[in-house]
Amino acid sequence: MKKILILVFLATFAITEAQGLITNVSNRNTTSLNGVWNYIVDPYETGYYSFHHDEYDKQKKPSNAAFFNNYHAVNKQELVEYDFDKSPQINIPGDWNSQVPELKFYEGNVWFRKSFDYDLKASKRLFIYLGAINYKADVYLNGKKLGTHEGGFTPFNYEITAIVKPKDNYLVIKADNTRHKEDVPTINTDWWNYGGITRDILLIEENESFVEDYNIQLKKGNQNLISGFIKINNFNSSQDQAIISIPELKINYKLKIGTDGIGNFEIPVKKISYWSPENPKLYEVTIDFKEQKLRDAIGFRTIETQEDKILLNGKPIFLRGISIHEENAKGGRAHTAEDALRLLNWAKELGCNYVRLAHYPHNENIIRLADQLGLMVWEEIPVYWTVEFENNKTYQNAENQLTAAITRDKNRASIIIWSMANETPVSDARNTFIKNLVAHTKSIDNSRLVSAALLTRHVNGVGMIDDEIGKSLDIIAFNQYLGWYGGNLENAEKAFWETPYNKPVIVSEFGGGAKQGLHGEKNERWTEEYQEYLYIQNLKMIEKIPHLSGLSPWILVDFRSPKRLLPGIQDGYNRKGLISNEGFKKKAFFVMKEWYEKKGKE
Repeated sequence: MKKILILVFLATFAITEAQGLITNVSNRNTTSLNGVWNYIVDPYETGYYSFHHDEYDKQKKPSNAAFFNNYHAVNKQELVEYDFDKSPQINIPGDWNSQVPELKFYEGNVWFRKSFDYDLKASKRLFIYLGAINYKADVYLNGKKLGTHEGGFTPFNYEITAIVKPKDNYLVIKADNTRHKEDVPTINTDWWNYGGITRDILLIEENESFVEDYNIQLKKGNQNLISGFIKINNFNSSQDQAIISIPELKINYKLKIGTDGIGNFEIPVKKISYWSPENPKLYEVTIDFKEQKLRDAIGFRTIETQEDKILLNGKPIFLRGISIHEENAKGGRAHTAEDALRLLNWAKELGCNYVRLAHYPHNENIIRLADQLGLMVWEEIPVYWTVEFENNKTYQNAENQLTAAITRDKNRASIIIWSMANETPVSDARNTFIKNLVAHTKSIDNSRLVSAALLTRHVNGVGMIDDEIGKSLDIIAFNQYLGWYGGNLENAEKAFWETPYNKPVIVSEFGGGAKQGLHGEKNERWTEEYQEYLYIQNLKMIEKIPHLSGLSPWILVDFRSPKRLLPGIQDGYNRKGLISNEGFKKKAFFVMKEWYEKKGKE
């Protein structure tokens, strides 16, 4: 009886609050809800509000008119003005903009429904894991609200043990990608606002007590000490031990779990093969807790700075990078492992040892592939341009997204940089906002470097890399577009830069646009020759930047953006890619590749 009460309490709590984020989902007992779903486009939110604009889900007994009830008329006289069964279908995961031509530019509310059966054993618990929904999601199961989530690029989960039925469950999700000033990101962005359920929807079956989360990495500054924690969901003090096994390292460590359900550990290790781009070694790690065996593949490495050098495993490294958006070859939100592999293979071909995943957390599969391929990663949250820095709710939203990204990806060796923001205008409120994010990041993961893509200013012809927020960052990164947004390419090598910071400097963006296949003189904008010349001249300038430790040009592939409207050239695409959206390499690709080849030999 006690066992049943615990499960009911937990499930009831989950109706209104998201559970702690469950990590390493791909290695758990899961059932996919991906596939064909029915959808209803609802620009006036007819299925959410009454005609007096009362929210149906706040009523004691919600009206049958509420779409989340998935209601069907019981007789021919009853008025019901929606029907998921007769509504069109769409593939999930996937955005509606690229799948439904009529919704290409649509921003608003769309309802999705998936029916399923699930025979849950009495001793088990069930969670629903939602990889990402852009932007705001209201989630219902069998007419009961599980919760609301904001943020289009981070995962969340709810327990549904007390709600799920053996037959005829219906999961209903309202996705709303409407832009608002107070959101993260805010109204104005330079990428497509893909709406919908853009990542996997999974059911996770677990025991009454299970490993919810863990961190297993080298301790900061110590190459011979593996440290971290294990967190048990619904911990019972009579089950106070977990075992961490790494067979290749002859580790079989018994860990005592505290009464709070958390066990912290430090495990000395004598001989270890460190993860690096040249040797992306991953160890098989198993966590045993009661009847649960949770497996992962984890690489071990240290990343730190020493004055103006970035040290990987204690040795200086130069970051040969490229920026990447999460978009597939068809011009939709990328979500498959094949999408990720396509992008990362191009980065490898370019000569990269590092990628900047802009401007939001990407799908987990690209991080895991980076682990395998030996590509270091910059991961960023969408504090982009001008969010409301004085708004406490906006800050909390940003912090929540940052926490979710770090929680999901903290065991991935490839991630070396957490980025707080991109091109934010300087103000006291902004400085406080980002400093607080930096402090929060270091409080939950101090083993990686922290940065942000900053702007610069010019004083008497000198480029000043002196943003005050740099005092709080491990790496000083900045974006500049000489020859595209001002500046003279012919005199690029004469450009001079200064910085007061004796820290590593990364040029996080530079570049310019070209329509693949358009040729002309090197002074003719939009031609491949202009972009090629821009790269040649910018690289001459970049080589002279003090404390230079890496760069990530903008960008690997052309991507869709409603801001890019020039007919015959842009046609709704940002054309700064080194590769066209059709997959053809532009001339500048080979300039960058040659420069990286030389840099890699230094």
